Amino acid sequence: MRDRRSHNPASHRPRGRVSSRQPAQPSDGGAVLYGWHTVTAALQNPARHIRRLLATENAARRLAQDAIALPVEPELVRPDAIARRLGADAVHNGLLAEADPLPARDLDEITPEGIVLVLDQVTDPHNVGAILRTAAGFAVTALVTTARHSPQATGVLAKSASGALETVPILAVRNLAQGLEHLRERGYFLVGLDSTGDVDLGEAALRPPLALVLGAEGKGLRQLTRSTCDLMARLDLPGPIKSLNVSNAAALALYIATKRLSSQR
Repeated sequence: MRDRRSHNPASHRPRGRVSSRQPAQPSDGGAVLYGWHTVTAALQNPARHIRRLLATENAARRLAQDAIALPVEPELVRPDAIARRLGADAVHNGLLAEADPLPARDLDEITPEGIVLVLDQVTDPHNVGAILRTAAGFAVTALVTTARHSPQATGVLAKSASGALETVPILAVRNLAQGLEHLRERGYFLVGLDSTGDVDLGEAALRPPLALVLGAEGKGLRQLTRSTCDLMARLDLPGPIKSLNVSNAAALALYIATKRLSSQR
């Protein structure tokens, strides 16, 4: 067990060694996390191993004030040191952490209840991060993705998820059709979402445990994915635009499905 040190919240004086060198990019598949919500969620996740923590004086002071336990001593740096590492457009809030990836999870480890989201080759990290954030808001059990053609759970994805990366498990499967079949064997009702779906999701007969399957923008769900689902549903929109960004579609689908399942209890 790692020694988890915490700062005295009464002290406003940040502690740690001052680093003058440029942070090095992890070369062994480690995760780079940045931003206040992203990094503090990782610091408070017992399953996350933090290798290194870079913090500005203001951020270190705030960590102390919030009494957030730190598994490693922070290295005090200037804001521009983190900006050089990430790029000028990255909003880092004075925090950057290098960490190990979260332990891999298996489909058999999730309890077959509630809702899981399944993404068919959604590759944009902003979208996947936003979907994770929404999934956390709707208490989604897990996010299932393809092992290939999906973004790494680090950097932009983690920032877009705003801490949800630490609370919603991501399960990567090599073969999505086989993964869906495995979910069906565990009792899940598989609903694919597509603008040409047979029924409006708001009128579909849903039951838990439920798997909502979404495809990438443009190409949508692959044919094998579609044929594996139990039902193809659509999101009927009243306006002239009939399709949504995949992260917005996920949010609307989760709202509708959650309301429908709640009304059946």
